Amino acid sequence: MTSHADGQPERRSTRQRAALSEALADSPVFLSAQEIHARLRDAGTSVGLATVYRNLQSMVADHEVDVLRTDEGESVYRACTSSAHHHHLICRGCGRTVEVAERAIEVWAEKIAAEHGFVDVRHTLEIDGLCAACAAQR
Repeated sequence: MTSHADGQPERRSTRQRAALSEALADSPVFLSAQEIHARLRDAGTSVGLATVYRNLQSMVADHEVDVLRTDEGESVYRACTSSAHHHHLICRGCGRTVEVAERAIEVWAEKIAAEHGFVDVRHTLEIDGLCAACAAQR
């Protein structure tokens, strides 16, 4: 098995993983594993829910898929459009998501960590609000 530049093992492509990639590529919003499983089933792809979860975990580890936790604690997934570290701006109305790469956020996170003696820090940032279209409908 070969490795990615980040040291993670390169996983072999499977029919299920390819179907998951396709289902996520077609969605502009974050989806739960159950929603992805239902989409695959509706499209005629036979794959178990446990397989969906297992593949999503490996795709997150391989930086192919972004994962967020909802307010209810559920993990939701979306295909990454950027391989670089990024954050998300998410519409609470329609779920539209914009990937944001902003150096000022990185500088701030490094500064706060250093002020408190933390090293080898990782972080995530999601900002939610209403997109212009959803705000106009209110």
